[in-house]
Amino acid sequence: MPACIIDVIEDEPSISRIMEHWITKRWGHTARVFPDGEAFFRNLGTNDEPHLVLSDIMLPGMNGIEILQSIKSSHPHLPVIMISAQAQIDTAVNALKLGASDYFSKPVDFNRLEHAIKTALEVSQLTKEVERLRSAVSETIHFDNIISNDGAMQEVFKLVKKAKDSDITVLIQRESGTGKELIARALHFNGKRASGPFVIMNCAAIPRELLESELFGHERGSFTGAVQRRIGKFEQANMGTLFLDEIGELDPGLQAKLLRVIQSGEFERVGGNETIKSNVRLVTATNRDLRKEVGEGNFREDLYFRLSTFPILIPPLRQRRGDILPLAEHFLRRFAKDANRGKLTFSRNAMKKIYQYPWPGNVRELENAIERAVVLVEGEILTENDLPLIVSSFSSQQSGEVPAPTAFDDTSPVLPLERVKEMALRHALKTTDGNIADAANRLQIGRATFYRMLKKYKIDAH
Repeated sequence: MPACIIDVIEDEPSISRIMEHWITKRWGHTARVFPDGEAFFRNLGTNDEPHLVLSDIMLPGMNGIEILQSIKSSHPHLPVIMISAQAQIDTAVNALKLGASDYFSKPVDFNRLEHAIKTALEVSQLTKEVERLRSAVSETIHFDNIISNDGAMQEVFKLVKKAKDSDITVLIQRESGTGKELIARALHFNGKRASGPFVIMNCAAIPRELLESELFGHERGSFTGAVQRRIGKFEQANMGTLFLDEIGELDPGLQAKLLRVIQSGEFERVGGNETIKSNVRLVTATNRDLRKEVGEGNFREDLYFRLSTFPILIPPLRQRRGDILPLAEHFLRRFAKDANRGKLTFSRNAMKKIYQYPWPGNVRELENAIERAVVLVEGEILTENDLPLIVSSFSSQQSGEVPAPTAFDDTSPVLPLERVKEMALRHALKTTDGNIADAANRLQIGRATFYRMLKKYKIDAH
């Protein structure tokens, strides 16, 4: 454990000296001793802040409980361990309720105290790291940092700002790769639940037989392989937001159970009888037309109306062309920095090709294309030759549909086989509106093979 600053608030000099000896000589930390709370608070904020505080309870002036309350009010993550000459259970319980890390009675067992200090410092460090990461994530998805100059996306942001502090159920719709998860994160991290968990579940990426367990958890022995209790996504997201991507993949039986949870806020784990309550803000997304799915009998109408209370439609990238070049520049800077490539720029022709291409895979396809180009580029200027062939060979005279290798003749260009496979996958996904099972079936390959190929070619199907 690295050396830390430990402040001791103790009015008995003999005990102070013993404390200081153990802290400095035995444990290798720095000790600062204060005879009362007033002296401690005069020093707090004027010199280096302590990493931990040891405070007696019976003190002149402010007592230890008052000191604890004041510390937790101004420095909530500063760990405090309370020490008392009287081993009173009520006092100990009260101190722990007020935020004390631990409670010791005199004479102090210093071996136990050393362990308690180490634990409290580790918890404090982890708490600070969580807060730092949460702050970084929140800053990353702040509205001002979402790249968009297009009026259509500004309308989307207006809707997000109106819904962020509400618990209203939001349904985010439109094509794969348009940034549905980014919008869900913006709803959470800019809203009133930002301090709570943000839990994601992709309904299309989990086998149907395991979806119920993933959502609601399961008890030990509830099915083959359930060797211990598992907490589901609804419990994990308590007091936060649960984002269910590809909600259209749920089968009718699970749709009914999800509707019940939305209506009551209660559920049972698979194989369990205990009723569990969870306070969750639900955000869902799909690239399917759920209204059409309702008409075809594939999706429950009552669940659809509960999910679509506040719909947000994200326009595809081809319908907000003003965002294409700013996004490309953003990805170029980011990937150049990650690859230590210094400052890279686009050639004029590369920018023209990027702007003309319709990007059927939307923002995710653009991101992957720029990442690939940064790996290939030689020098400081990224040209059209560094872009994927499907982008560099596209011209404004072509239709909005991206050509797919469905047929060849003697005049067709010879493409690398790997490129043909990639194009076939993209075409299958586009033709089936992102339906993995249907796309794999049309390509006459298994779903597992399909998923491996998606990963190989860095294609985001959702």
